[in-house]
Amino acid sequence: MAKEKNKKIGKFHIDQIYCGDAIKLMKDIPSESIDLIVTDPPFAIDFKAKRNNYNRTQSRVLEGYNEIPKEKYYEFTVNWMKEAYRILKETGSMYVFSGWTNLKDILNALDDVGFITINHLIWKYQFGVFTKRKYVTSHYHILFVAKNAKKYKFNKIEHYPEDVWIINREYWTGKIKTPTKLPIELVKKILLFSSEKGDIVFDPFIGSGTVAVAAKMLGRHYLGFEIVPEYCEFAKERLSKIQSSLFTWINGEKWSKEENG
Repeated sequence: MAKEKNKKIGKFHIDQIYCGDAIKLMKDIPSESIDLIVTDPPFAIDFKAKRNNYNRTQSRVLEGYNEIPKEKYYEFTVNWMKEAYRILKETGSMYVFSGWTNLKDILNALDDVGFITINHLIWKYQFGVFTKRKYVTSHYHILFVAKNAKKYKFNKIEHYPEDVWIINREYWTGKIKTPTKLPIELVKKILLFSSEKGDIVFDPFIGSGTVAVAAKMLGRHYLGFEIVPEYCEFAKERLSKIQSSLFTWINGEKWSKEENG
């Protein structure tokens, strides 16, 4: 176990979060060394981290959300996706979250870099930001892509896996939080479908650390980068409180060796 714990890919120890610019740090990850990438990159939508759209108590929302100017979003996206393509194994895949505003840039960048789109998933959540003169947005897009259309891993944990996932946002009442965060159950579902125990799951924009937390809970290794120091510390604190799951999963259900002999 000690040897596995100290395992490195390039200059990075696995099961660690590093603070810094993802595009620069990714250059030090060896080619074809990552099994799965799951990431929720900045959206370039002039996001106001502390606004009250979600009934947030502003003092409990961490500062520092790092947004990308809209005019530079395609360039930014292509640059990090080139590195993502390089470091991903032939058997690997990637899930990219996107709002609808800059979805065109995400889709164009994926094609231009050479990724093959397997599915375009929709995550439907329970509420969106109130609007006066347009429809309320209550979904995210999740682009499921691979390097090789014939070799990527896919565990069919559900008999009839559909491409619309209805999963509620999480309420962190009374807790310090980052301004954007993914539900742990959503990320767990992705990991169960597209990785195996012992795989390395990477998130270049790890934010609150949910991808790493889900990986640790499900017996996967993780590596994450985050440019905002406060978010790095927040994610590391979350991870320190997480124990690896005692359960395995079969057909989407928890299964305990102790309970089932």
